[in-house]
Amino acid sequence: MPEENKNIFISHIHEDDAGLNKLKELLASHGLFVRDYSIKADNPNNAHSEDYIKNQILAPRINKSGALVVYISPETKNSEYVDWEIEYAHKHDKRIVGVWAWGESGCEVPTALHKYAPTVVGWVGERIIDAINGKIDDWENPDGTISTPRQISRFKC
Repeated sequence: MPEENKNIFISHIHEDDAGLNKLKELLASHGLFVRDYSIKADNPNNAHSEDYIKNQILAPRINKSGALVVYISPETKNSEYVDWEIEYAHKHDKRIVGVWAWGESGCEVPTALHKYAPTVVGWVGERIIDAINGKIDDWENPDGTISTPRQISRFKC
């Protein structure tokens, strides 16, 4: 299997930091090594201004990334920062991929993910890599089965 390196931003809540390591290990075991530009609790930004955090810390990191991966757990949907990161990535034409958290059996997804992500995949390394690389545009349940079709807004150019 050929090895590949990618710059990605993993959008998540800090309570899920341990899951990010599992995700990166899973991807590495399938030949994809990621440089994760997200902020984790063990390396906090120590900023207090929401505007500064979004525009001076998060935005440049998302800009350096080829894709934004959203780590989906039950509390992800409640994060204003996760929704902002997804919307920012969408406005800047970044690939947006949802990945169900390791061991997750299903929960609500963030509003912006539902609105903008072309794909959400289960905990399967090859599927996650194909989603990041734009080879698939399916919405899957956590177990990897295809989910019920969803309505998305279409706009004429």
